[in-house]
Amino acid sequence: MNLPGFIAGALLATASACTAAAAVERAIHKEVVVAAPVAEVWTAWTTRDGIRTFFAPDANVEARSGGAFEIFFNPYGEPGMKGGDGMRVLGVDPQKMLSFTWNAPPSLPEARKQQSVVIVRFKPLDAQRTEVTLHHVGWGETGEWPKAFDYFDSAWGRVLANLQKRFESGPMDWEPMLKQMRGAPR
Repeated sequence: MNLPGFIAGALLATASACTAAAAVERAIHKEVVVAAPVAEVWTAWTTRDGIRTFFAPDANVEARSGGAFEIFFNPYGEPGMKGGDGMRVLGVDPQKMLSFTWNAPPSLPEARKQQSVVIVRFKPLDAQRTEVTLHHVGWGETGEWPKAFDYFDSAWGRVLANLQKRFESGPMDWEPMLKQMRGAPR
């Protein structure tokens, strides 16, 4: 055995492995178990009425490839400033996977001009429990991208917690927030 050649090969392999590890996609990964059958959890994510029970006060959702996946956190905002305006469904595998484009909040206008990708997977654990995993990828590294990443690292946890609450104690009541947005007295 040629020991110097073996060592050089081992070092090259190690360097390649380190380079590959450094190139791993930056991603947000969240998962929860929801106390509901997979069909009900799927409906919560793929219909306007379902989205309004846990995600946001309004939405435009067409659960088909190329369909709308617009989530309106501020339904009174100007077009393009309501939240997830202009987002699209990328892929659908009924009751198994939903993927869609996503953008940054209006408070991060530079990052908002670009889009990332969210993949939500649904796995029945039994007849009354569903595991939901969310994977958010496509992050840049400069400008407002790090702020957007940090924002969504926190926000997706809240969205999934709201999904759990929706099936434990009922749908979200958006009215107090909507009244505040309208400027109406509380």
